[in-house]
Amino acid sequence: MARYTGPKAKICRRFGENLFGTAKYDRILGKRKYPSGQHGRLMRRKVSDYGMHLKEKQKLRLTYCLMEKQFKNYFVKAAKAGGVTGDNLLQLLERRLDNVVYRLGLATTRMQARQFVNHGHIMVNSKKVDIPSYLCKEGDIIEVRPKSRNMKMIIDALDSSESTSPYSWLTIDKENMRGSFDSIPAASEIPVTVDLRLIVEFYSK
Repeated sequence: MARYTGPKAKICRRFGENLFGTAKYDRILGKRKYPSGQHGRLMRRKVSDYGMHLKEKQKLRLTYCLMEKQFKNYFVKAAKAGGVTGDNLLQLLERRLDNVVYRLGLATTRMQARQFVNHGHIMVNSKKVDIPSYLCKEGDIIEVRPKSRNMKMIIDALDSSESTSPYSWLTIDKENMRGSFDSIPAASEIPVTVDLRLIVEFYSK
C-alpha cells in the first residue's frame, strides 16, 4: 500500500492548517504557523494562478491521505458521474471506509483508521473488510471486529471522541463500538477548507 511517510508537521506548517487531526500539530501551529526552513517566517513569495490551484488540490489530497494517482482516479470518476464534479469528488472521498472509521471516532487519525482497516479490525455489515478505499453505502453498519474490541488504541480513540456523532450522516454506538453510514452527505455538510472549484479547474487545464 503506497502512503506518505514524510514529515507531517512540515505539511501542516506549509498550509497553515492541521490537515491530519492530531492535537500535536495544533500545538506546533500555535508556535510556528509559517513554512519550515531558514526563511520560512519571512517568506513573502507571490503565488501564481497555477500555484493557487495546485495548493487546493494538494490540501484536499493530503487531508484524505491519498497518493496522486489515487486522487486523480477519484476525480476522473467524479467527472463521469454527472452533476457537480467538485461535489461528487468530495462525496466519494468522504465515503471511503478509512475516512468513515475516522469520522466515527474509532481512530484518532485517518492514517490510523487505514491501518485498522488494513489489519482486519473493521467489519462492514458483519463481514470483515480490509480495503480502506471501500465506498460505504447508505445503511452500512461499520463496527470493530469482536476479537479487536480490547485493543487499547481503539478504546483510547473512542474515549476521546464525542458521545454522539457530530456529523448528521453518521450514527455512533460507542458502547458496542459500531456506527452506521446513514446517508451520503451534501458537499456543503463536509467540514473541509478547500475551494473545490479550483481543484476542478486544475484538472481541466
